[in-house]
Amino acid sequence: MATTSRKHGHPVRTLAFLGALIAVLYAVMGFANAWTPKLGLDLRGGTTITLTAANSSGTGTVDPDSLELARTIIQQRVDSLGVGETEVTTSGDRQIMVSVPNVQADELVSMVGQTAQLNFRKVFEVEAVAGAAPEPTSAETVVPTASTEPTTTTKRPLPHLPTPVPSPRPTTPAAEQAALADLLTWEPSDRDTSDFASFQCGDSFPDVFDQPLITCDENGSYKYLLGPVLIKGEQVTRAQAAVPQTSVSWVVNLEFSTQGATDFNTVTTHLSTQTSPLNQFAIVLDSTVISAPSVANPIPGGRAEISGSFTQESATQLANILSYGALPLSFEVSSVDNVSAKLGGEQLQAGITAGLIGLALVVLYSLLYYRGLAVVVVASLTIAFALTYALIVLLGQSMGFALNLPGIAGAIVAIGVTADSFIIYFERIRDEVREGRSLRTAIETGWIRSRKTILVADSVSLLSAVVLFVIAIGAVKGFAFTLGLTTLIDIAVVFWFTKPMMTLLGATKFYGEGHRFSGFEAEHLGATQPPLHNGNRRPVKAGGVA
Repeated sequence: MATTSRKHGHPVRTLAFLGALIAVLYAVMGFANAWTPKLGLDLRGGTTITLTAANSSGTGTVDPDSLELARTIIQQRVDSLGVGETEVTTSGDRQIMVSVPNVQADELVSMVGQTAQLNFRKVFEVEAVAGAAPEPTSAETVVPTASTEPTTTTKRPLPHLPTPVPSPRPTTPAAEQAALADLLTWEPSDRDTSDFASFQCGDSFPDVFDQPLITCDENGSYKYLLGPVLIKGEQVTRAQAAVPQTSVSWVVNLEFSTQGATDFNTVTTHLSTQTSPLNQFAIVLDSTVISAPSVANPIPGGRAEISGSFTQESATQLANILSYGALPLSFEVSSVDNVSAKLGGEQLQAGITAGLIGLALVVLYSLLYYRGLAVVVVASLTIAFALTYALIVLLGQSMGFALNLPGIAGAIVAIGVTADSFIIYFERIRDEVREGRSLRTAIETGWIRSRKTILVADSVSLLSAVVLFVIAIGAVKGFAFTLGLTTLIDIAVVFWFTKPMMTLLGATKFYGEGHRFSGFEAEHLGATQPPLHNGNRRPVKAGGVA
């Protein structure tokens, strides 16, 4: 017995190791209280929108660097929703695809569709339109905050300016301050006042950075006459919604770059000497006033706090707009696709049903063709399922892997990959028996000759999965990842379960002596005599095997 163990390894020890590994995986699942895998967008429900970049250069192409910058900013906007498993990818040379689970289409389109440059302008006039809410935006105020950290000087890349583009603002600090002082003394003309009086929310008005702007707030409740741009949005390096320790109300904390801090101090010093509404500055995005706080005192240091009647949602929204407001390209929403949770559940059920049908067909084929060896097939598939399920759940918890419909398809394909490994091994054993070797010898020599073929076949599947994962985008990555994972699991199962199990079964009387329905009977193998057992052939009698 000791000789057999040294020659054929320790099948019991190998099976015990595999069992311990599975037990550890499920113990970790229990410790993390995670028993179900994370589901992707197509199974949980959510929204996918496709944005197409407008060609503003006239060359017929879109700058790939600008497209990637836009994708990064949109990813930051989407991540700010606090929803996991979001996906923002470029497609082709001008499209960006945004997929977010469990988010309404209107909310997502509103967030990623804001494409204009973010600017700060001085308020000259504000007027409520018919049916306006009782509290105007000017109820918000901006005050300085204590600085506990150095102000960062990191700037996001400058977006393209609207057309037509007038002469640019000076770039040196001294010239910038001189130009800013001139802008602060700018006054609207009679024509501007007349245009403001006749303007109605919904009318179009050119948004040029060194010209006045007449526009409304997001709700169309107030219209504003604004001066030229005083501070550009990219000078805001950080914006965060928070509740101060000494308050219970939500505020928005701002941080500016070095140049932005200087400009903001100059602007707030001027505004603090004015009366309402001239002491307000408007935060303008996409030609729409997002907020128009008033200034009571100069704000040096590049840190400020906007307070008012904010809720957590409105404060977070304003902070997100200030942080990620500028896109380098203009986009059109080409398509909006919604997947309801109900539809996702139906797809999941259909995928599971397809997998069960495929599994049943494999088991049925094994019973009809391999007879008693179907026990090994069923047990191996069960072990493979246990490993696959545990790893998918744990990867979802640790790496955010979400199982989608293509991923389920990859798992279904893996059933065929695993069955293919069984067939290669079983057929090699049958060939060895037909050549006159004993069953126990055939199990070992058949494994030596078949494992190379199994590894080559699995390597091809694994290589295909890796290549597909690298070059694919979107949900196809889920198919590639699942296929690669299940292929690795197939190798582990064949080496650590199927082969040791066959070694143990070959030592039993039922399989080792080629009993009927074992899968190793002579007539089923196509051999003239039953397989050798322990090196001796059993005599053949009329009517069957003795």
